[in-house]
Amino acid sequence: MFSYDFVEDGVDYDTLEALHRGEISSWIEALAQSGLLAESEVAAVAREWGERPSLLLDALLTDADEMTVRRCRLAWASMDRLAPFTFPIAHSG
Repeated sequence: MFSYDFVEDGVDYDTLEALHRGEISSWIEALAQSGLLAESEVAAVAREWGERPSLLLDALLTDADEMTVRRCRLAWASMDRLAPFTFPIAHSG
């Protein structure tokens, strides 16, 4: 449903990073507003995507060409490897 918008002008890696961090609220809102699913179904999808954002990535890459899929999967794998080392910066002072 949203895959064309996601890959139309090339993948925005800031968006990819946001997905990896689990920032999915705008996608959930768009899904809810589409009217394609009942409220309970949207809630179930939101839970699934919240627990595993890679499922949303899979959906967004449905209509992407092979090279775009590969680039996104490589970027996602890199973020997976770096995620354990990401720490919030403490503010002093």
